[in-house]
Amino acid sequence: MMHHSHGKHSKGKVSYLESPERRKEFSPEQLLNMIPLKETDSMLDFGAGTGYFSIPAAKRIKGNVYALDIDAAMLEIINEKALKEQVTNVVTVQGSMEALPLEDGSIDIIIASLVLHEIQPLAPQLQQMKNVLKKEGYLICLELEPKVSAGKAPRITLEGMEREMNEAGFKVTEKFFPAESLYMLVAQKTE
Repeated sequence: MMHHSHGKHSKGKVSYLESPERRKEFSPEQLLNMIPLKETDSMLDFGAGTGYFSIPAAKRIKGNVYALDIDAAMLEIINEKALKEQVTNVVTVQGSMEALPLEDGSIDIIIASLVLHEIQPLAPQLQQMKNVLKKEGYLICLELEPKVSAGKAPRITLEGMEREMNEAGFKVTEKFFPAESLYMLVAQKTE
């Protein structure tokens, strides 16, 4: 018998996103050390959740970190954290890519952590990401490799993701496997 409430789901998601296990497995700092991030960069955290990456990233760069999420409750958490940690360059935006108050070619790096697998079809989304990126900007994608037995959960394999990125005009420059069944692609806008 299947029943689940969405409220419960987002609580579970928050506790996973913030869990010490996850930090131990793969800290935001580790990720930020692996990517071509410059102090002058501006960043989009796509599907920012609780700001797991947004806040640490904002401490490293002078540009803005746009924390984009459809869930207003998540963005409230980010705003509270930013206030508490005196981070002033996080800009929370509720909604999808269309809600971003950004011109094309204005962002250096997009981080999409555990979110792209939920987007069907993915191509138009990648296209929008490419548009908002600067000429040689980067898209950083973190995803879980599908478990053979997982069945229902929509996940996308590394090969599948790389293919989508190539088709959208990105070139995967680096691949990392930061934790068990987690993969990370660094993709650069090519045209």
